[in-house]
Amino acid sequence: MATVRSEIRLDVPAAQAWEAVADVGAVHHRMLPGRVADAVVEGDVRTLTMPDGSRIRELIVAVDHDQRRLAYTVVEGQKMPLTYHHASFQVVEEAAGCRLIWLTDVLPHALAPAVEARTSRGIVEIKAVIERDSAAGH
Repeated sequence: MATVRSEIRLDVPAAQAWEAVADVGAVHHRMLPGRVADAVVEGDVRTLTMPDGSRIRELIVAVDHDQRRLAYTVVEGQKMPLTYHHASFQVVEEAAGCRLIWLTDVLPHALAPAVEARTSRGIVEIKAVIERDSAAGH
């Protein structure tokens, strides 16, 4: 199994970044607006609607407030032919601001570069949204 790691420093307090990450039903507002059009949570399942109308179903595995860690797995509707996808976000406090770490385990191994390209772009977008919202007082 290949593990893809993307991480970035955020210029916001860890608690504020975690609040955005842990708000699993608002990923389309608080983390990836434009990339995700809507999110609906029913029990432990989050259904994301993409701008093109396609849907991805994810099982929310853990929302750990003590560790500031969210874990999820895609169970249906991925656009890549992955046979396995499990990911987590973790917010780590730093002296000034925090670090956001996005780990993704995928199979087949050959798709790791494509996943890395998506998460590398995505984490930059997430940083911009969380920092923008912080500056706006949200």
